[in-house]
Amino acid sequence: MPTTVNAIDIVVSDLGAAIEFYRRLGLEFERDQYMPDDHAGCDLPNGLHLMLDTEDLRGKVTAHWTPPKLSRAFLTFEYDSPAAVDATYAELLAAGVTGLQEPYDAPWGMRYATVADPSGNGVDLYATLPAS
Repeated sequence: MPTTVNAIDIVVSDLGAAIEFYRRLGLEFERDQYMPDDHAGCDLPNGLHLMLDTEDLRGKVTAHWTPPKLSRAFLTFEYDSPAAVDATYAELLAAGVTGLQEPYDAPWGMRYATVADPSGNGVDLYATLPAS
């Protein structure tokens, strides 16, 4: 059987704050029944499973792990229109989320914006620009 990527694990500082942040982006996480304070998961429509683990849990299961100073991976959300990117970005900022890049028309043909989740992990928002 070939190797398959079937899950992505995001390490977070505050599980509750992360669950609330990702809920604003349309994801519904369920806390793990055995580790409700440290782990939650969400099945995505494409078959991928997205997980949230606290820094405490990651430190217990991975020897010598420490939280990185900067995010090195970005979770990316696609929207159906550039206006939806702008609206989502504005809604997130109004809710106290840190904006990293205001919405702009990227040279690769997309409306793009970036925010940080409550733990500082990067989250991109994008939509394909209409053909000109």
